Amino acid sequence: MPDLAARARVLLDLHTAPEVLVLANVWDVVSARVVAGTHGVRALATASHSIAATFGYEDGERIPLDLHLDMVARIAAAVDLPVSMDMEAGYGDPGETARRAIAAGAVGGNLEDAMRPLDDSVAAVEAVLAAGRDAGIGFVLNARTDAVLRADAAADRTEVLTEAVRRGRAYLDAGAPVVFVPGVTAREEITVLAEAFGPGRLSVIAVPGRTPSVRELAELGVARVSAGPNTQRVALTALQDATADLAGGGVLPATTRTLN
Repeated sequence: MPDLAARARVLLDLHTAPEVLVLANVWDVVSARVVAGTHGVRALATASHSIAATFGYEDGERIPLDLHLDMVARIAAAVDLPVSMDMEAGYGDPGETARRAIAAGAVGGNLEDAMRPLDDSVAAVEAVLAAGRDAGIGFVLNARTDAVLRADAAADRTEVLTEAVRRGRAYLDAGAPVVFVPGVTAREEITVLAEAFGPGRLSVIAVPGRTPSVRELAELGVARVSAGPNTQRVALTALQDATADLAGGGVLPATTRTLN
């Protein structure tokens, strides 16, 4: 049985280290082993969208929690690195979901606020952190606000960012070590959030063709960069391209490596 408390401490330290924490999200055991075996990788994060897709479910807590947790447990058991679980919005009971995630071997996790009333969202953050304390670990909560992701395209961006900051600060005040703001890709907006939350506090998602490089994000003050479902999309894009070449009379890529 791994020392979950030690893994949690490692994961927390990675968020405050001078180097930005990069997480190429995984969705099954083989993707976890490939990512964990890659030079420079220090922790893993699951992607709920990708795990759901693996089993034929749509995103948004459509996959049964038992099935979701079973995959997380398999991933955590297959690697020696800290694992963070994407808990979506908590499946109706964030505290209990966090307790089950910890039992599955996760030492951190994302929790979406889905733009619920702020008091409810803060209570969810507190419940997750309490679950960690009850289990004897410092659960590393990547408290997600959907203020930017769910904003109307015509909304005033200053107001959108102000709401993201208001919510993010409330989660930090409740004890969350880091705040995740998906949907933000512009350098100027990332800078506003990084400065508002302080060093080692802002988490963003890398979006193909839109997000600055990891090196640039680090310079802007970002603590954590994840890929969400985009790593699975990279893999599926390669699969489809290789299939098209083969079906068209060609060959498999000569650069293919034996990774499983």
